Amino acid sequence: MSFSIARPPIRRRARALLGFTLVISTLLFVTGQSHAQETASAHADHLLKADRSWNGKPYTAYPPGAPTLSMIRLTIPPHTALPWHTHPVPNAGYVLQGQLTIQDKASGTSHVFHQGEAFAESVNDAHRGVSGDTTTILILTYAGGNNLPTSIPLKGEKNEY
Repeated sequence: MSFSIARPPIRRRARALLGFTLVISTLLFVTGQSHAQETASAHADHLLKADRSWNGKPYTAYPPGAPTLSMIRLTIPPHTALPWHTHPVPNAGYVLQGQLTIQDKASGTSHVFHQGEAFAESVNDAHRGVSGDTTTILILTYAGGNNLPTSIPLKGEKNEY
């Protein structure tokens, strides 16, 4: 004589509910993934694209060798003139806070950059930055190489940072 024990109805309902949940979860995951792939990309504000520095001098070439990218955050106290210096590599800046007046030593020309503005710095031209009435914070990027410094002080001047 053989007999079979019927499964309790609760177990059958639990299995059915689990199967239904897995199917719905899979559908939601797949449709969510396809929706994520269809959404628009991020918004970009192009802050700077330059083939010459703020003083009009064209960029001619990158340094030879393997590239090295550097980025620094420079904080300048109010009413501070940085030492006269040069940059051996192309570089750019962004005024995060305050304002910066860049002065060219040879020509005496200057330009004021305010919070939210980007600027292309000069290569091998002696210049300095002067902050305004409040603390100035800059984000500076350098496209260098071969262990070149980002800033070189003029003879008799201190390092910029």
